Amino acid sequence: MKDFSAMSSQVRIQNEDFDVGVELARMRESSPRTGALASFLGVVRDINDDRDVGGMHLEYYPGMTEKAILRIVAEAGARWDLHEVTVIHRVGDLVPTDQIVLVAVGSAHRGEAFAACEYIMDFLKTRAPFWKRESGSLGARWVKARVTDDEAASRWEEDASAT
Repeated sequence: MKDFSAMSSQVRIQNEDFDVGVELARMRESSPRTGALASFLGVVRDINDDRDVGGMHLEYYPGMTEKAILRIVAEAGARWDLHEVTVIHRVGDLVPTDQIVLVAVGSAHRGEAFAACEYIMDFLKTRAPFWKRESGSLGARWVKARVTDDEAASRWEEDASAT
């Protein structure tokens, strides 16, 4: 297991929007040894499961959600040599094209940054306690977990058991 005590991480859950450029610039400027920044930006789309989406309401479990995300980040830091990780997840009422989540990872090399970013996002979808309610022309509904999200996360567990 790698020593990830030197890794800096920031986890924020907030109602307010965020500026991706500002977040990446902060990460880039904070560590001159970082040679790669990989990021994922999730946005609200206007259709899901062939139903129109006019808006989304996201809820979370304060305290528990942050701990779950920090655990995911720590696991990524134990697998890859990461310098910095930022996870920002919005809650509250959102509409199509609004930003929902940013996962940004800094490392010396792109391979580790890409892999860790994907790993963190896959486990955010399956382990972090968030609840989404979409509304549209057919009414409101709670969004159920996707089998494809579980499959994406399970491949990392298979990778770990193979090594």
